[in-house]
Amino acid sequence: MIEIVTPMKIGVLDTLNVGEMIYITGFIYAGRDAVLPKIVSIVESGKLEELGLNLEGAVIFHTAVSPAGVGPTSSNKFEIESTIPALSKTGVRLHLGKGAISKETIAELDKYNSVYAVIPPVTALLNSKTISQKVIAYPELGMEAFFLLEVKDYPAIIAAAHGKSIFDEQKSNN
Repeated sequence: MIEIVTPMKIGVLDTLNVGEMIYITGFIYAGRDAVLPKIVSIVESGKLEELGLNLEGAVIFHTAVSPAGVGPTSSNKFEIESTIPALSKTGVRLHLGKGAISKETIAELDKYNSVYAVIPPVTALLNSKTISQKVIAYPELGMEAFFLLEVKDYPAIIAAAHGKSIFDEQKSNN
């Protein structure tokens, strides 16, 4: 078990390997297909700080936040996966979601010193590990707004790091 505390320091990534279990404690951002392209647009316009956001060392969880809790959404949706390189370049060090991502995205993660981890769809467990939640941008999107979550011991598995993917390893074993 590897403890990750946010914001993440770059050196922490050097120790992470595909298939390792991690536990995340601290603050993570939560957003999915309705909001992540908007955040990238803000990044590209140079107005990220106007939202009061500093993504250096950040963790982004691909999820909506609803009264039922949080659970991962598919990270390989175009609206989500296409944001991963830009957000990584901005300083996001860990992207959380579910499902395989493309070899191109894996290469971009490596280029920008970022990794991707999958979270099993265990909404009740994650809800019990969420200390607080707050909408920080786009409240009109409801549960798909951009949230800041405070978490303790969020479980995840490193799925892409250092140009490798857990999904590629599974294919070669079949």
